[in-house]
Amino acid sequence: MNKTIIINGEKQNIDVDEDMPLLWFLRDRLEKTGTKYGCGTGLCGACTVHVDGVATRSCVIPVGVLAGKSITTIEGLSENGDHPLQKAWLENNVPQCGYCQSGQIMNAASLLNENPTPNAEEIDSAMQGNICRCGTYQRIKKAISQVADDLAREVS
Repeated sequence: MNKTIIINGEKQNIDVDEDMPLLWFLRDRLEKTGTKYGCGTGLCGACTVHVDGVATRSCVIPVGVLAGKSITTIEGLSENGDHPLQKAWLENNVPQCGYCQSGQIMNAASLLNENPTPNAEEIDSAMQGNICRCGTYQRIKKAISQVADDLAREVS
């Protein structure tokens, strides 16, 4: 297979088995290790990236179906780690072990792109598929709410 996809704004010609999961292409071929392997079945959310702006589990999507798509990883969310969610994560002391954080942030960014002012139930619903073994769910929710509140203030 020889196809082109865009990862973090850069065209990538890929020549791998089309069944290779995007996660392994990112980590092994491009050395973008911010996207984590968790369960390998798309259930934990550690491997979440954006495909054309939509939160997607990279461990279960084959790279072969992504021709012409735009993929954003945690490395591409912000060049300097200064995305509002990344700042809110630190301000609210969300990370403990940090393993799930890139997937959590990518899922939250997708939520806020679709719905800049989610209520508590919408945040809970959107984040339900991302597992945090350290149990920082309340801080995650607080950080997302903080960014949503900031976005609402910018609009008004």
